[in-house]
Amino acid sequence: MNWWKQFKPKSCSVKLKAETKAEALQELVSNMVHAGVLAADQEAEALKALTAREELASTGIGMSVAIPHVKIESLNRAVCSLSVHKEGIDWAAVDGNPVHILFTVLRPSEPGPDHDPQRHLEMMRWIAKLARESDFRNFARRTKTKTELVNLLKEMSTV
Repeated sequence: MNWWKQFKPKSCSVKLKAETKAEALQELVSNMVHAGVLAADQEAEALKALTAREELASTGIGMSVAIPHVKIESLNRAVCSLSVHKEGIDWAAVDGNPVHILFTVLRPSEPGPDHDPQRHLEMMRWIAKLARESDFRNFARRTKTKTELVNLLKEMSTV
């Protein structure tokens, strides 16, 4: 499947600047709004949901990767971004190491014409598998542009 197509370069970042998890969540959501993949009136809902999700348990899965993901009632299709924090950020990841790579996934809370929960789970499995690939992580941390980052997803789409 072409899951990489869910990631638009304009919603991704190779230069996250946040210094804390809370700042990073705000930056991730703001990037989605500025890219036009998330409506401005959905920004507060998305940030609140992501923050609440992190309070339940960290989405830092280890190996310098976090996968913040939540349901958003006002969405009718999934919205995704891939971002890189060059220095790394404390995310309370399971291995205790800083996070450099963030897959952010916002999805509708209900099935609909543009959202199939089963296909969504398949995409999340692909993201998790990709996150475990050391080649992907190494190349992602070295990308210089958003387009390079999405092209890397395309190259790794068969993982």
